[in-house]
Amino acid sequence: MSRHPALRHHRIIDGELHLGGHPVRHWVAQHGTPLYLYDGRLITERVAALRSALPDGISLHYAVKANPMPELVKLLATLVDGMDVASADELERALATGLADTDISFAGPGKRDEELVLALQSGVLLVVESEGELGRLLRIADQLGKTPPIALRINPAFRLRASGMHMGGGPSPFGIDEERIPTLLREIATLPVDLMGFHVFAGSQNLSAEYLIAAQTAIFERIQRLLPDFPGELRWLNIGGGLGIPYFPGERPLELAPLAEALATHQEMLRRLAPNCELVMELGRYLVGEAGVYVARIVDRKQSRGKVYLVTDGGMHQHLAASGNLGQVLRRNYPVIAPEYMDRPAEEKVTIVGPLCTPLDVLATDIEMPRLQVGDLVAVLQSGAYGYSASPLGFLGHPPPVERLL
Repeated sequence: MSRHPALRHHRIIDGELHLGGHPVRHWVAQHGTPLYLYDGRLITERVAALRSALPDGISLHYAVKANPMPELVKLLATLVDGMDVASADELERALATGLADTDISFAGPGKRDEELVLALQSGVLLVVESEGELGRLLRIADQLGKTPPIALRINPAFRLRASGMHMGGGPSPFGIDEERIPTLLREIATLPVDLMGFHVFAGSQNLSAEYLIAAQTAIFERIQRLLPDFPGELRWLNIGGGLGIPYFPGERPLELAPLAEALATHQEMLRRLAPNCELVMELGRYLVGEAGVYVARIVDRKQSRGKVYLVTDGGMHQHLAASGNLGQVLRRNYPVIAPEYMDRPAEEKVTIVGPLCTPLDVLATDIEMPRLQVGDLVAVLQSGAYGYSASPLGFLGHPPPVERLL
């Protein structure tokens, strides 16, 4: 069985996958299954490697939505320059880390009035997603006697090609259409707000440096065109992230060197035009995705009309993304391994399913694995982002999995 690119980060000792200095079965003995394990060493190394590759002066922000586990968020707070949140709960988790309020931004459509109140009272930067949201914010700020620090989220007219999920390039609930921004900037010049800058996020989960460079070039071109209408000084620019990790067969890790080289050129241009502007890259999956492993135990082995099924105690209710039901049009397998038997060759083709009463509850389809029995473990790699918190944990009333930061 060929090894997935994600395994290049992990330690395999005596034929077993090790996390946090111990084999996976050690943690299963302590916490049972199903179980999410996050390797803090890999997160720390990923942030350090990214900082080393990128030009100096880039602010790295963690998108809490990728994995809001409190212990993991606290670890990231010691490694990054700031955080982006998308709900009151995420905001409270970010504030609990001790990060300065000025290092936290609150984005996302549909912010409730009570969330705007919390953000205003906390002093964090509010990323405005629509003219209507701006109107509500002004009303609430006036009631509280606050001058809100804001940034405008731009819905760009271009799409980031080869992205797992597009966040621009057409009608969107995210941000304000770029063609409406100049008029809005002139209006904002007369309003009681502290306009800091812009947030532009074109797409996510991209493994092509070429397409990421093209998107970043388009972002900086637009910012340059908007500067003549910008009231005051541009002090904050969040260009999002979009950096992907390999999930599926044939995918290769993103090459950072050409992306960093192009970004350095854009950064120099920005320094000339807005010397006091903080340039932010906001990343979630890229920082934590490869550090997570989801572990389940086989509770039944069965054959049906010539097909072998391994039935586990985990499934789509705990890892919706691996089941293919979180954005995949055509289902593809996440990398699934037998963590206790990494030195065994593949012997059979199996389909790994969970305990739910739905044919959608599939963790892997027709995957080559060693011959496994009831009681053995299976592990889904690349599970550090959009796993636990992005899954329908209440479906069919199964208990939630344990999460552990190692």
